[in-house]
Amino acid sequence: MTFQIPGFEQKTITVHSADGLIEIACQSSGSGPPLLLLHGFPQTKAIWHRVAPQLAKQYSVVVTDLRGYGASSKPHGKSDHSTYSKRSMAADQHAVMQTLGYKQFFLMGHDRGGRVSHRLAMDFPESVLRVMVLDISPTLTMYENTTMAFAKGYWHWFFLIQPEPVPETMIAANPEFWLKNHMGRHAGTDIFDPACWAQYLAGVSNLQSMHAMCEDYRAAATIDLEHDRADRLLGKEITMPLRVLWGEHGLVNSCFAPLHDWEKVARDVTGRSLACGHYIPEELPAQLIEEAQQFFR
Repeated sequence: MTFQIPGFEQKTITVHSADGLIEIACQSSGSGPPLLLLHGFPQTKAIWHRVAPQLAKQYSVVVTDLRGYGASSKPHGKSDHSTYSKRSMAADQHAVMQTLGYKQFFLMGHDRGGRVSHRLAMDFPESVLRVMVLDISPTLTMYENTTMAFAKGYWHWFFLIQPEPVPETMIAANPEFWLKNHMGRHAGTDIFDPACWAQYLAGVSNLQSMHAMCEDYRAAATIDLEHDRADRLLGKEITMPLRVLWGEHGLVNSCFAPLHDWEKVARDVTGRSLACGHYIPEELPAQLIEEAQQFFR
């Protein structure tokens, strides 16, 4: 089941990777400068349904399902979790844009998609012109500054990284309960379009997809930190302009300082909080569209 964004064309792009051939599901529309939109956990490209059609009036918009999510390939994770490292996931997305003929592009990512965007900007600085991340601080910063408040609020960070098949099996016992508990605690479930909610529920109900999502988090707590620490030791920074937006009512705002945190890893950072929770594209689409139009102008 694939959520169709009105006016967008469905495609599947096959990319080569260390894990074999990976199929990335995407939809595209519009004309003008290319703009890649990346979703977060436990969602799909459907998160952009209130944003992408408007942006497609000015940009060539591409929305994808990350590796392991939605209609994209879901390879079983390797023991070192490299299959779902942000480096591997970012390489997928870079290959998609190159295949579509976009050598350089704008980039916006929410939640896990923001972490993939971070790695894309670090590993492919020649391709990413500007990058916007939504409701995150850098992964390494968040783990290194874990407090009781953060651990209680984002307890799924520490649950999903437990060894296979512990979280996969527990979530499989009642996927809908898990989804309502996880997503509802941020902003309630009424903010989600019913068709999108069905997509998200299908994802957490699929054993391969739920394994992939757990591997996404296991990678974040292991190999991704190694990559981030290596960047730090080398003094590598995000060189293109970066804008960060975060929810005023979210945990990132209460536990971290996103603007300050990103200034430690990027040279040119701007940003602000918005009057919403975690799910910015679905809570405040009009404001996000305006922010994107101004930043990617």
